[in-house]
Amino acid sequence: MTTTYVQDPTPATAPVKRPPSTAGRPLGRRFTDWLTAVCFTLPALLLFGALVLAPILYALYVSLFNWGGFGAPSDYVGLDNYSRLLRDPVFRGDLWRGLLLVLFSVCVQLPFALGMAVLLNQKLRGRALYRMLFFAPYVLSEVITGVLFSMIFAPQDGLADKALGAVGLDGLGGLWFADQNHVLPTLFLVMTWKYFGFHMMLYLAGLQGIPAELHEAARIDGAGPWQRFRHITLPLLGPTVRISVFLSVIGAIQLFDLVWVVTQGGPDHHSETMAVTLFQFGFQRYQIGYASAISIAMFLISLVFALVYQRWVLRRDTEGALSTMRAHR
Repeated sequence: MTTTYVQDPTPATAPVKRPPSTAGRPLGRRFTDWLTAVCFTLPALLLFGALVLAPILYALYVSLFNWGGFGAPSDYVGLDNYSRLLRDPVFRGDLWRGLLLVLFSVCVQLPFALGMAVLLNQKLRGRALYRMLFFAPYVLSEVITGVLFSMIFAPQDGLADKALGAVGLDGLGGLWFADQNHVLPTLFLVMTWKYFGFHMMLYLAGLQGIPAELHEAARIDGAGPWQRFRHITLPLLGPTVRISVFLSVIGAIQLFDLVWVVTQGGPDHHSETMAVTLFQFGFQRYQIGYASAISIAMFLISLVFALVYQRWVLRRDTEGALSTMRAHR
């Protein structure tokens, strides 16, 4: 009996499919591709250079002068404006208050928004109405919000004091924005009312992208609500939470309009932020050089935070997105 061996025509290792190389393309084709890329990116680069890079470089240049905004800058002082920043107790207070607002936002406002998003993601009667009501404050402008809460928290005659008095809690009322010890917590309360709806909608969008089958399988396996939230919802909602934290921190660093309408930085600088200090020195005291130094400091703080956050926090999200894009090519 003889055994016949038939060789498999399929090779043992399939050839690796490599992306097409541009080396073999004709020179005219490569030039056309390059010209097309330049034509698509040039308008955006021009706008970015004119509206972002040029103002930053000009502010950096002006910050080296003691300039009042009239005529050409001539009184060169070098880095004196930056050394003045480090000695200025108001600016150091701005840094501390900005840090407090960041901590309040990340530790209080965002968890509250996440809790409301989880609640409104359930099958509740009228949840569309609740979503609209909670998101509505974000649609209002900061000026309208500031004027509204200036009347609500007006001492003695404001709605807040009258409501507390109606339920027998007169002792909890106070000067609110006019008190040095209460102005920052009251301001943060207004910020939470104004901005938590935006983060809530971000979380709702992320929650609706989580497959319901995962929760159903975990429920069948005996996992409780907290276990499902901890082991399924939070990990899959991670990219949305990280983006929300980033936006909240950058917004707290650059906070201006709401503070200016409500308190203008008072009383006695106790609600002042870096942006408010910049506006006061630049447009009220006409110390443009010093105000430019403050703007450069704000820019550097935001830039350093953005780079560090992207490097250590958002890196796996961006790498996952790039890997997905390469896989679909």
